[in-house]
Amino acid sequence: MDPTTDSHVLRHEAYATDEHLSIRNQIHEQYSIPVVDFRQWVLERIQWRGDEIVLDMGCGPGLYANTLAKVVPGATYYGFDLSDGMLAKHPRPNQIIQADAQVLPYADQTFDVVMAHHMLYHLPDIERALQEIRRVLKPEGILMAATNSSENMPQFRDLFKRAIMVLTPPGKQAVVPKPASLGFSLESGTRYLGRNFFAVVRYDLPSALVFDQAEPVLAYLESGRSLNEPQLPSGITWDAVMMIVREQVRNQLNYVGELVVNKLTGVLVASDRGGFIREYVNHQDETG
Repeated sequence: MDPTTDSHVLRHEAYATDEHLSIRNQIHEQYSIPVVDFRQWVLERIQWRGDEIVLDMGCGPGLYANTLAKVVPGATYYGFDLSDGMLAKHPRPNQIIQADAQVLPYADQTFDVVMAHHMLYHLPDIERALQEIRRVLKPEGILMAATNSSENMPQFRDLFKRAIMVLTPPGKQAVVPKPASLGFSLESGTRYLGRNFFAVVRYDLPSALVFDQAEPVLAYLESGRSLNEPQLPSGITWDAVMMIVREQVRNQLNYVGELVVNKLTGVLVASDRGGFIREYVNHQDETG
């Protein structure tokens, strides 16, 4: 099974706690250029009334809960996560539960906005989850789904690819693991949402990680070990790959002075009758 959608790996290894996610978030905040509050940028892609009931799917330690309180103080917040360990530090303990995104424990037409940020690519059945989202959304409800492009951080993939090629015995073909987020990317996610909602709009935020030292690069890659190590070719160990990656990064820094990792992330917004499509749908109803 693909470790990026294996509920056991996700719940008990990759996201047993918020430790690995926190490492990646801190590195993004410290080394990204330009400096952008990504969560605030995401929330500002829609026009809020101010009194919405919001569901935060895969809410983890509640990073969006705090930003939502700042952007939309009058919103009513609920959240859930598959991993109870990820919920341990959530700032709203009375408004969160442990649950599965594919079987939502909420009544029909409950929420004005559902947020599914950087989590749909971890689901083994994305279509089922989208059907559940549609069920719990009000008729004019909006889905916001932040995710990465399939072309996000290609330099990291190149580091792994070169290491695997070096470690592959002569005469054998190097097998490079696929990127973890291809299940639901900005590109494929647009198609998923287009099959399930009347209208979809995509917002991109290109940026870059710029490193002048090796340690944060290696820490970022190590934080994803539980998802990437099982995808390594047989006979190639994680420690061997990281040893060669470390050498590549240090050579890059010694000769160039920096390592630039290009990022392309963004948010998909989908609805049947609300938000950006409301005026059009109302016009169509009137002229019917």
